[in-house]
Amino acid sequence: MVTVRAPATSANLGSGFDVFGVALARPADVVRVERADETSIDVTGAGAEFIPTDPAENTAGVVARELDAPARIQIDKGVRPSSGMGSSAASAAAAAVALNELYDRGLTREELVRVAAHGEAAVSGEAHADNVAPAILGGFTIVTDDDVTRMDADLDVVACLPETVVSTREARGVLPEEVGMDEMVETVGNAATLVAGMCRDDPELVGRGMGDPVVTPARAALIDGYDAVESAARDAGATGVTVSGAGPTVLAVCRSGTRQRVAGAMVEAFGEEGVDARAYQTEVGTGAEFCR
Repeated sequence: MVTVRAPATSANLGSGFDVFGVALARPADVVRVERADETSIDVTGAGAEFIPTDPAENTAGVVARELDAPARIQIDKGVRPSSGMGSSAASAAAAAVALNELYDRGLTREELVRVAAHGEAAVSGEAHADNVAPAILGGFTIVTDDDVTRMDADLDVVACLPETVVSTREARGVLPEEVGMDEMVETVGNAATLVAGMCRDDPELVGRGMGDPVVTPARAALIDGYDAVESAARDAGATGVTVSGAGPTVLAVCRSGTRQRVAGAMVEAFGEEGVDARAYQTEVGTGAEFCR
């Protein structure tokens, strides 16, 4: 048996739609694999009842097929489905790393990103790597069509998850089909600022670079209480606030020493809007890791 823990992730970070991603230290999925004649899947944990166990429809099952590595796969979900924290990516990433080890396929972590992205396609309909890249590699990642760039980053963040559901397909459906030149220039400038902030471990620059006039406003409209939560987080010490991935999780980058205050303010703001929520006080984390 091989057991791997893969972290929750946050994609886009505002200005980096379908390009930027970051690993979170918590929560995480744990996946155990054993050799078998054919793949079977058992799921426990957060939202397990909503996750398909048919290998053809499960991200980990698709990964097993891509690696030609049939296995008994046990998934303990720590990352709730439809949370905007890379739930399907965490399972795919953990399965890719575990099965690569179990069957001695010899693939690099970078090569496994592409394998895990095929698993993501089982859920989103497209093989996006913006969540699976940080889930496997850790840190902050920049994904292009043919490459992944990774860098370490030391930042405090809060991921506040309301008790609502926003599907990836729904969140893509609200995106504008055209972007104006002014909006494009603003987004490119913000994305460049964010990368500079990651290089410097500078929460002020990262927060400033999370600004996004295109994707975030469209998706924020799907999250009850978003504006109030954003305002509360900033008042409590967050330097930047955005929708995590497709939502409904709201991600805040925090100044040193403010993480607990920011988390409390975000949960309280959701509560005042009649929405229950929980906040993960965390930081940029490592990628998939083997467990004893």
